[in-house]
Amino acid sequence: MRHISCALRPATCSLPSASCDLRPAPWNLRLLLSVGLLLLAALACAFPLPTLPPPSATIAPSGAPVQVVVATPTPLPDSLVAEATAEDLLLVNLYARVNPGVVNIDVAAGTGDEASIFGSGSGFLIDAEGHIVTNNHVVEGADTIWVTFSDGSLREAEVLGTDPFSDLAVLRVKDLPPGAVPLELGDSDTLQVGQRVIAIGNPFGLQGTMTVGVVSALGRVLPTVTTATGGSFSNPEIIQTDAAINPGNSGGPLLDSQGRVVGVNTAIRTTTGGNMGVGFAVPVNTVKRIVPRLISEGTYRYPYLGITADNRFTLAQLAHELDLPVTRGVLISAVEPGGPADRAGLRGGTRTARLLGTTVQVGGDIIIAIDGHPIEDFNDLIAYLVRETEVGQVVTVTILRDGQQMDIPVRLGERPR
Repeated sequence: MRHISCALRPATCSLPSASCDLRPAPWNLRLLLSVGLLLLAALACAFPLPTLPPPSATIAPSGAPVQVVVATPTPLPDSLVAEATAEDLLLVNLYARVNPGVVNIDVAAGTGDEASIFGSGSGFLIDAEGHIVTNNHVVEGADTIWVTFSDGSLREAEVLGTDPFSDLAVLRVKDLPPGAVPLELGDSDTLQVGQRVIAIGNPFGLQGTMTVGVVSALGRVLPTVTTATGGSFSNPEIIQTDAAINPGNSGGPLLDSQGRVVGVNTAIRTTTGGNMGVGFAVPVNTVKRIVPRLISEGTYRYPYLGITADNRFTLAQLAHELDLPVTRGVLISAVEPGGPADRAGLRGGTRTARLLGTTVQVGGDIIIAIDGHPIEDFNDLIAYLVRETEVGQVVTVTILRDGQQMDIPVRLGERPR
């Protein structure tokens, strides 16, 4: 409450000298007025003026308890809460159903008492016969392999087959613990970017870890094998995901929302050794094609065309700089001497050209289709050969040579190892 201050000045009066004038002296009136004004000023200083409370303040009655108003969040609609709860239950149920089919894999050099563990990874059971799918790089170089199931049961496993090109391997254990369940294989061809996926594995040895993300991209290509002759091969149609994948997740399943396997977690892109939101998985349709051969034959034979292409540039980039007639397809840099393409008469580059500071081979045939299937780029060519053809199969390769379109039959060979 504010007070009004005032300064009281001394009251003064002047008394005129006496005279013979008989009129009433005016100073009496002035004196009375001065005294009255002084009394009013004193009253004003003694009694402070009331002030109004701020607009937000509440004046409680004297003696009444002060009420404290607590802000509460706006209640969510029941339908929204039910939806969120259903999402939680879906993941909880999925983990309970799938985790018994996911295993931890420890690999060791040596056998018996001399065995020394040098790595670990993940895998998953695909049938009641004890077949387990994992990555080739998880078991590569191992002499002894132990498999630990979700209930803690430990089994020694044998390697039935490996494929470094797809980075897949198949193990087998002789008997399964009672709670082990094989996982259902889905269809990776139906995946869409943005679709939710779930990874279960053993990152950093933390068994039974589940992470959730989405399909970030489809059709990625990972380099896998460089042969003794210098040939380099890639693994096509790879799934990219932001579900957290770390060392130890390799070989574990990537699942859809129904708990079906859609991929095998295989690699991460990182600068720190840990997850940075970019993980890769081999599509399950590749698993379906290759794993039965690994079980029955121990290996997988890949069709082979026998050409080299400069995969640093797309044909659209080359066409712009080199004035090529098409922007989609594969420009052959070279053909392997004595290989399928060479025997069929396909031609590689005839001269070099400078492009963006590098040298490229140009003048070779441009592959634009195989068996009528349009070829977009070199990765598309590899994917088609792996997915649709067999060793020894004759395919029709459509090319452009000196501006003329030609169909050339080629009998595919077997990819060298």
